[in-house]
Amino acid sequence: MTFRTHMDAALDEAKSAATRGEVPVGAVVVSPTGEVIATAGNRTRELNDPTAHAEILAIRAACEALGQERLTGHDLYVTLEPCPMCASAISNARIARLYYGAADPKSGGVAQGPRIFAQPQCHHAPEVYDGLSAQASEELLKTFFAAKRQG
Repeated sequence: MTFRTHMDAALDEAKSAATRGEVPVGAVVVSPTGEVIATAGNRTRELNDPTAHAEILAIRAACEALGQERLTGHDLYVTLEPCPMCASAISNARIARLYYGAADPKSGGVAQGPRIFAQPQCHHAPEVYDGLSAQASEELLKTFFAAKRQG
């Protein structure tokens, strides 16, 4: 099977989040056959919900669409390194592979900070691939926060 990235769709979701005034992070859940099951962007402000991160919303939508609580064999593409909350949800959902763009030295939970998947309490750790479309992801975040500081 040929690898096909879905980071463009995640970046589209991140751009949509930015237009809503949300931190521009996007996520896409892809089935083992390569079908996009769910997409989402951050909606914490819109929903007044601190858990409404792109990854959480995409996982919820995929589970609902499939009628199951686990996403075994599925891939998750996200524009920013997941935070500890999202990393835990990824583990609990049994995501097979996590692909992310920009590293998050401040709030990351995968390669930074608590490194959730390396903890003995973590029952499932996905394969992790970082740096996909990292430059585009970083630029989107930098542009968003620069505009916030000016405004």
